[in-house]
Amino acid sequence: MTETAATRLEGDFDYIVVGAGSAGCVLANRLSADPGKRVLLLEAGGRDNWIWFHIPVGYLFAMGNPRADWMFQTEKEPGLNGRALNYPRGKVIGGCSAINGMISMRGQAQDYDHWRQLGLAGWGYDDLLPVFRKLDGHFLGDTEHHGGSGEWKVERMRVSWDILDAVARAATEMGVPPSTDFNTGDNEGVGYFHVNQKRGVRLSTATAFLKPVLGRANLKLETGVLVERVVFEGKRAVGVRFRQGGRLVEARAKGEVILAAGAIGSPQILQLSGVGPAEWLAEHGIAPVLDKPGVGRNLQDHLQQRAIFKVQNTKTLNTTYHSLVGRALMGLQYALFQSGPLTMAPSQLGIFTRSSPDHERANIEFHVQPLSLDKFGEPLHRFGAITVSACNLRPTSRGTLRLRSADPADKPVIAPNYLSTPEDRRVAADAIRVTRRLMKQPAMQPFVPEEYLPGPSVGDDEASLAKAAGDIGTTIFHPIGTAKMGLPSDPTTVVDERLRVIGLQGLRVIDASVMPTITSGNTNTPTLVIADKGAAMIAEDARR
Repeated sequence: MTETAATRLEGDFDYIVVGAGSAGCVLANRLSADPGKRVLLLEAGGRDNWIWFHIPVGYLFAMGNPRADWMFQTEKEPGLNGRALNYPRGKVIGGCSAINGMISMRGQAQDYDHWRQLGLAGWGYDDLLPVFRKLDGHFLGDTEHHGGSGEWKVERMRVSWDILDAVARAATEMGVPPSTDFNTGDNEGVGYFHVNQKRGVRLSTATAFLKPVLGRANLKLETGVLVERVVFEGKRAVGVRFRQGGRLVEARAKGEVILAAGAIGSPQILQLSGVGPAEWLAEHGIAPVLDKPGVGRNLQDHLQQRAIFKVQNTKTLNTTYHSLVGRALMGLQYALFQSGPLTMAPSQLGIFTRSSPDHERANIEFHVQPLSLDKFGEPLHRFGAITVSACNLRPTSRGTLRLRSADPADKPVIAPNYLSTPEDRRVAADAIRVTRRLMKQPAMQPFVPEEYLPGPSVGDDEASLAKAAGDIGTTIFHPIGTAKMGLPSDPTTVVDERLRVIGLQGLRVIDASVMPTITSGNTNTPTLVIADKGAAMIAEDARR
C-alpha cells in the first residue's frame, strides 16, 4: 500500500503518545487531565485481559510468550562468550510493568545528582523526590521519603521463606547493614524488596493510571498498532503513520508527538522516521530528516551473574512446585488470602553492597530467589536450590540499537556490548567472589550450600571468574539510554532537559531511553517519574 493510500484517523488531537507502557500510561493519564486537550494513545499490543498479567507470578508465563512479549533477542555477544540472550519487553497495555518483577526501586540519590552535574537542571534527587512522593501510594504512608495517596501502590511482600531469612542473616554476618526501606536515597543494605502490588495482585501502569481514566471523552486508545514512522513537515513533527488491522493509517497532532515506546521501541521509531546516525540510515535507504548520531547509541543494561546453590534441610519453590499437593496448596492460599508463592515477585530478598572496598557506594545488587531454573520460560529445577544473582549497578559498557531493515515489523539489532570494559569484567569477577563469601557465612551452614553455577571447578582467579561471568551472565531487563538527555554541546545527545528532540519541533521522547546513565537499581519506577515530570513540562510549555 502506498503512502497516499493512508486512511486519516478521525479526530483532531493535541498530543499523540506512542506506546502505552510504563511511561505512556502515565503520560496519557496526566495529559488527558486537561479536558481541553485531546490525547491519542497508540499501543502495539492488546488489552491485559489474561489472568497471568494480574497474578504476580505470571511473569513466568508472560516472558517468552508472544501474547505478552516482543520476543526480542540480542546479537551474539563477545563478552558473553558468543551467547545471545532473550530480551523480554512487554507488548500489552502497561508494557514492561505488566510482565516485570514488580520491585519498587528508585536507585540512589547520587544517580540523579550526577544527571544534574551533567548540566541537566531540574533532574537532581531533591528535584525529583516530590515526584516520587506524588506517585507513591506507599504502605508506610506520608513520610519524609514516601507519599501515601498516589496511584503507584507499594506493598510489603506476602510470602516468606526460611532460606531467605538465612541469607539475610549471612549478609549481616558479612558486614552488610540491615535495611527496611531501600528507597531513602541510599540503598546499601540487606532486606526484603517492596513491590508494586495491590492486595496481592500485580499493579501495572495500565491498572494504576490508564484504565481509571479511559472514560475521559478526550482520551482515545488504539491497540494492535504498529507505528511505521513519525510524519514531519520540514523539521516539525505533525503526526504518525501506523498499520492496524491491515490498514495504513495516519493520525495528526496539533501540539506534539511523544515517543514513549521504551529504550528499544523509541530509537527504532526515530530511525525509521529518518532521525538517527546518517550512515546507519543510509544502509537502509532511509532519507535523513535529521542526522542525530546519538539515536540508538549509549545502550546500558544491568547484567546479572545468576549463581545457583543447591540447598538442603529447607523448603524452596523448586520442591513445592513439583509436588501436586504443594501446587494445590499454593493455589488455595492465593484464592483464599491473596498470599503465598503466587504473589511472589521474581526476587524477594535484596542486597546492595560493594564488590570491593574501592567503591564509595554500593555498586552491586543481589536478587535472591528461593528457586532456580536454567532461564525464564523453562521449568524449575527438581532439586532444592536458591538463585543468588549479582548485577553491576553502574556498568561502563555501552551498546547500540540499530535497524535490521527499513521494515517496521523487523526486530531491531540489539547489541548491549556486555562486559566490554576491563572495569565491568573486574566488577563481575568480584561479584562472584562476594557471592561465594556470602554462602560461606555461618548462617548458611545448616543448609549445606553447594555451588551449582558457576560451579566448584571455576577457580577464584580473575580470568576464570571473568569467563564464568560471560558464561552465566544474563540481562536483568533494564535497558536505558538510547535517546539520552543531555546538553546540545554533546553530539550524542538526543533530547534536552525538557525531553524535546534537539533540532526538531513538536517531538519529545519520554521513557527510559532518555536516561543519560543508568540508575542504581530496578528502572521501572524511575521511568514513571520521568513520565510524570515530562507530562508536567508539556503542560507548562503549552501555556507559554
